[in-house]
Amino acid sequence: MKAFVHYKVPGMDGTSYSDIDEIEPKQGEVKVKLKSAGLNHRDLFVLHRHKETDPPLVIGSDGAGIVEAVGPGVESVQVGDEVILNPSLGWKEKSDAPPEGHEILGLPDHGTFAEKITLSADNVGPKPAHLSWDEAGVLSLAAMTAYRALFTRANVKPTDTVLLPGIGSGAVTFLLLFAKAIGARVIVTSRSEAKLKQALELGADVAIDSNGNWNEALNGEKVDIVVETVGAATFHKSLGQLRKGGKMVTFGASAGDSVDFNLREFFYGQYTLLGSTMASTEEFNEMLQFVNQHKIKPVIDKVYPIEETKKAMQRIDEAEQFGKIAIKIAE
Repeated sequence: MKAFVHYKVPGMDGTSYSDIDEIEPKQGEVKVKLKSAGLNHRDLFVLHRHKETDPPLVIGSDGAGIVEAVGPGVESVQVGDEVILNPSLGWKEKSDAPPEGHEILGLPDHGTFAEKITLSADNVGPKPAHLSWDEAGVLSLAAMTAYRALFTRANVKPTDTVLLPGIGSGAVTFLLLFAKAIGARVIVTSRSEAKLKQALELGADVAIDSNGNWNEALNGEKVDIVVETVGAATFHKSLGQLRKGGKMVTFGASAGDSVDFNLREFFYGQYTLLGSTMASTEEFNEMLQFVNQHKIKPVIDKVYPIEETKKAMQRIDEAEQFGKIAIKIAE
């Protein structure tokens, strides 16, 4: 079968669209003929984490398609079912943190940028009927990450005001859609006027320039929850807009991993800082139910044929996208 593979050379130079063997399903596994896949920043990181001495690896964590074959003992799905993949491996029940051994599809196991994939039947769910193949293919990783951050960790309520710095990534667009679906007030920031305008069209209540003075732009308004995915570049501005007793959830650090902050001001402010990453199968299923209930659709930035995956990766590497980038594998 054809697949987008990484091998031997670190980074984008080690990728190619080439042939790789299919894997037949064993006990408890299914083989899915993929229709579409979704690109994530993680896929760029994998190009450097995948060792030069390791065998060729199909990258990609998100995907959707049709079950082509089932292994012995599989009763939850059957051949012909339309499914969406859950990329969170080895984390079944909702818990404070992932268990030891938790992995994400696409490293160390083969991922979704391929004509077919074989994986545990526990890691497929029913494709939401209101989503196109491209929309279903980009959903899982970013949506389940956003769902856990907002609902499990921050316990967001309809009466809350939520601040989302750096609107534009797939995960942050899901945070916006999810928070608005329950009626929360949402403030977003970006350096891009075009992205601010798109966010307002999606339902954001307020959109401000990341480079400006946030407190002045918001007339001193403080928020209940900040979901911080940018990192060092916005951390202090985000904390400065949090009301006393408010919560900050963080699951990204694209603009720097390390920050210094005043501990005394933090504990006097009674703030709560929460880490989050990915989600369990239980939360994946809750997210699918939420998406179905509210008929939420991912924001698609662009769709690339699988042969042009390298172009798609260059676009996300340059942070040009608003929403998710889809990889079309089959019609």
